[in-house]
Amino acid sequence: MASGLLFGGSGAIGQFLLPRLQAQGLQLHALSRRPPRNAGPAVHWIEGNLDHGFAVPAALEVIYSCGPLDAFARWYASTSTGAACVVAVSSMSALSKQHSEDAAEQALASRLRQAEQTVFAVAVQRGAAAVILRPTLIYGTGRDRSLTPIVRFARRWRLYPRLLGASGLRQPVHADDVAAACVAAAACPTAAGRSYELGGAEQLSFAAMIERSCRSLDATCLAVPVPLSLLAGCARLARAVGLAAPTPALLGRLRADLLADNHAAMAELGWQPRSFSPEAARWLGHS
Repeated sequence: MASGLLFGGSGAIGQFLLPRLQAQGLQLHALSRRPPRNAGPAVHWIEGNLDHGFAVPAALEVIYSCGPLDAFARWYASTSTGAACVVAVSSMSALSKQHSEDAAEQALASRLRQAEQTVFAVAVQRGAAAVILRPTLIYGTGRDRSLTPIVRFARRWRLYPRLLGASGLRQPVHADDVAAACVAAAACPTAAGRSYELGGAEQLSFAAMIERSCRSLDATCLAVPVPLSLLAGCARLARAVGLAAPTPALLGRLRADLLADNHAAMAELGWQPRSFSPEAARWLGHS
């Protein structure tokens, strides 16, 4: 029986990837800081994290990384894993934030690209296949930091901001579709050494994305028009008095298109993402 190791099995992508791998009959090991309490016998859960040593299962054929890529790259470079195939999830931020005016965002993009290069280089040394996946904004589990806070605010207060001027196009991708791409990448021999951009099937403005998300709730919410110029002014005032607020770089991106080129993933992996279809229960983290 084929053996696999999954990092981030209890995370947003992992919760969808686990059942897909179980359906394949894979002998699966999964590392998590907080293994599920109701874990069944089909998965061998390892409690821990990448920065502390743990016994690596023998004879691995595939390794999936769905958590922080820089931590995985460090672990992968320092641990003997043989020629196991590697499928690692990165982020489109590796590209979209590399020229940001925000130093922290530039540093994030640099870490992601360096981690990607490390994974590829180590895989070549070991004669292993490695594939990098770069998803856009991931939704579907109530764990993202972009849409979910806004939707939960709307659910509580029955109103949400209609951001006037937030015309930048987005391609939100469902976590289950990213999980499907992981499985497809591991099964595709020609994917070795490649990186694939993953975006949802639909392109819509940031403002429209918020509106559709809030309309998915099981309660009527009022849209309150908020010009971006007003939001930027409030953010400057908040930062001046030491409060957390959106950065100028983040606000600037609301006018910019942040899209992924899905053609390679669809043509080479047979990947078919869904349109943006938020569900009320998912914003609360319910299955």
